[in-house]
Amino acid sequence: MNRRLIVMRHAKSSWADGSMSDHERPLNERGRREAPEVANKLVELEWFPEVILSSDAKRTLETWKHMKPVFKDADCSPIRHKLAELYHAGMDEVVDALTDVIDDIECVLLLGHNPGWEDVVAYLSGVSVTMTTANAVLLEGEGDSWQEALERGSWQLVEVIRPREL
Repeated sequence: MNRRLIVMRHAKSSWADGSMSDHERPLNERGRREAPEVANKLVELEWFPEVILSSDAKRTLETWKHMKPVFKDADCSPIRHKLAELYHAGMDEVVDALTDVIDDIECVLLLGHNPGWEDVVAYLSGVSVTMTTANAVLLEGEGDSWQEALERGSWQLVEVIRPREL
């Protein structure tokens, strides 16, 4: 089965309140603007996630909040799961999260943080990509199950979406 994986870093967060924990930082104005821009590009490319696996950090949840209306307008209503283990996660946590996704699902959006997301992309595709905020890497792979599909270097990097290039 053809599988699609969107690995997306959260949109730009605010550093205005220095007393706030990293986990609780919200998006800034730029982040609130760029999140739906990326969603619009995904819709234009017909990359419709069926499941969202998101870190539980405030900035990732807000990123999805600003993307969701774009997908809803495109008749795409993915199921979102917020997972504490995806906060500053790496490949091990991604494998655990994806192997829990039912095998009928073809497209998943991972929404989280760096440096882990760059490591995930490099592991799956063999390509090193710098992921600044709100960047989304589109990967395609094959496998009868998500677990089977997660082999090192077996995914093709299709495109990198960068808000500043939209």
